[in-house]
Amino acid sequence: MLVNVLLLHPDDSVVTAIRDLAQGERLCAEALPSELCTRQPIPFGHKVAIHPIATGEHVIKYGASIGVATAEIAAGEHVHTHNLTSVRGDASR
Repeated sequence: MLVNVLLLHPDDSVVTAIRDLAQGERLCAEALPSELCTRQPIPFGHKVAIHPIATGEHVIKYGASIGVATAEIAAGEHVHTHNLTSVRGDASR
């Protein structure tokens, strides 16, 4: 298995691409389901959801929230500013 994403913490809801990923490419890392594929091209260093994330749900990376989903995010979908808002520095969240 050639690893193409990193799962940084077992509680994470996203993985990080360690190279550009093509649409439909299988995500390869330990502890990921073998059938999980990208839904669109993913740039190097960007996040990919590893399970569905509901609108309003916290997105977890490094074992901690990095923001809240602003839209439904499917497994294999690119997670970035178009569907995630940061909560860093926002004590109300």
